[in-house]
Amino acid sequence: MRTNHPEHRGHLRPMNHSHTQDHHHHHEHHVLEGSQRRLVISIVLNLLISLAEVIGGIFSGSLSLLSDALHNLNDSASLAISLVAVRISRREADTHRTFGYNRAEIIGAFLNLITLVIVAFYLIKEAIERYMNPEPINGTVMFAVAVVGLGANLATAAMLHQDSRHNLNIQSAFVHILSDALSSVGVIIAGLLIIAFRVYIVDTLLTVMISAYILAESYPMMRRAVRILMQSAPEGIEYEQVVTKVRQVEGVEDIHHLHIWQLDEAHTNLEAHIVINECDYEQMSSIKQAVKHRLEEIFGISHTTLEFEFVRCESCDDDSCYELRH
Repeated sequence: MRTNHPEHRGHLRPMNHSHTQDHHHHHEHHVLEGSQRRLVISIVLNLLISLAEVIGGIFSGSLSLLSDALHNLNDSASLAISLVAVRISRREADTHRTFGYNRAEIIGAFLNLITLVIVAFYLIKEAIERYMNPEPINGTVMFAVAVVGLGANLATAAMLHQDSRHNLNIQSAFVHILSDALSSVGVIIAGLLIIAFRVYIVDTLLTVMISAYILAESYPMMRRAVRILMQSAPEGIEYEQVVTKVRQVEGVEDIHHLHIWQLDEAHTNLEAHIVINECDYEQMSSIKQAVKHRLEEIFGISHTTLEFEFVRCESCDDDSCYELRH
């Protein structure tokens, strides 16, 4: 008989539970501690950058410098979201959230990306207005503040780079910082051109270019975050291919009620009804192991919930439905 009690569902432990879970959990604990420490430092640096650029932007009259200050303030908020998301994701699964809190990081990344896109469109709007109503700019102040901002941005990006390769949430924060660094480079170049040639329009053009970069970089990450939040099958795993491979397992007659989804970036779940031609328990047990092995070997799906159904045979005279969980 099917039961929905959390203890029977096998999800009270974190989803990365395995035969080497203790070592893996110990390693992840140190990785997460390092991530949090780097995020805190990044938040402080971004706040200092923002303050310097606001002051510099007011005194210089540079739109790109003020826009970069706004961008950095947004990054500080985004990094704070990232920090909170990382802390929440460390919580153990409980009776209310039996899958754990790992998806908090995906939600944090999604919020980061939304704010990033909003800022990009705001910068484009401001650039258009500045183009139509140009104002004189102090290139020297603009250049000096941008150099300081670039140094701080590069230091922050270096701290987050390693984490960004394996974590969508940190990656979104890393893109925030990287776009700030590129923005600072643009402001430096614009400052030099303004000092030498008084070409004020370059400030506007670089603002538009930076905004376009932000939008281009945000789209693929937002798409990935939405796929996970919508519980879509991971990219690279085709529904029909899974059906075909499972049907090839000896003893499997059919598969239906198949659902494949990502809990987060690292964990893919699958549930399905397997129809077999024998009602013997031992036969079902061996087929279950064969199906699980094939799913993990071919598709990397290590967490599966299989419910077995069987066609009527001589040794059974009722249409039982066995649910075997592992």
